Amino acid sequence: MMQEGKSSDWEQERQQLRDELGQRVKSLRLGCGFTLDMAAQATGLALSTIHKIENGRVSPSYENLVRIARAYGVGMERIYSAEDAPSPTTRLTVTKAGQGQKVRTRNFEYEVLCNALTEKKIVPLVTRVERRAPLTPADLEAHEGEETLYVLSGRVELCVEHYAPVVLETGDCAYFDSTMRHGLRALSGDDTRVFWACTYVDVDKPE
Repeated sequence: MMQEGKSSDWEQERQQLRDELGQRVKSLRLGCGFTLDMAAQATGLALSTIHKIENGRVSPSYENLVRIARAYGVGMERIYSAEDAPSPTTRLTVTKAGQGQKVRTRNFEYEVLCNALTEKKIVPLVTRVERRAPLTPADLEAHEGEETLYVLSGRVELCVEHYAPVVLETGDCAYFDSTMRHGLRALSGDDTRVFWACTYVDVDKPE
């Protein structure tokens, strides 16, 4: 009976440790202004893996924690301890030109703006879009929320399922439902940048 009691106590303690670790990892992601999709691209981990870590459903390997720490620009001590975590008390934050946090993914370079505010409902980005071949259905992705983009320079092609591809010139703006599969590519060879804002939705859905 004593052994069973010890085993039960350990299971409870292990779950508590998972939950606390998950909350710290989630807090760090929100502090960076990352959606789950952006975090997956930045870390190289599956979106479902990050989701499970944040919700205390798995015990992440050390290698995965290193990937997360590097992608979020923090030391491993911030993963293991919340003592140095900033208190999200501010309701106003400003990012000076060129001083946002840079995140590089396969087809985009994001500059995450105003990431000092951790509980914002909108994620603002300045994104450099790369020129590539016409998008195929496999290149499109969907997620919860809504998005708007405004072309700062160059020309882009926006593909949204159920609609014909749309070419956007400098100064053009588009708004769409992110639950429809979508993708973006640059059409011009020069520096193509867009201001991109998406609503932040983090819903714990059953898999």
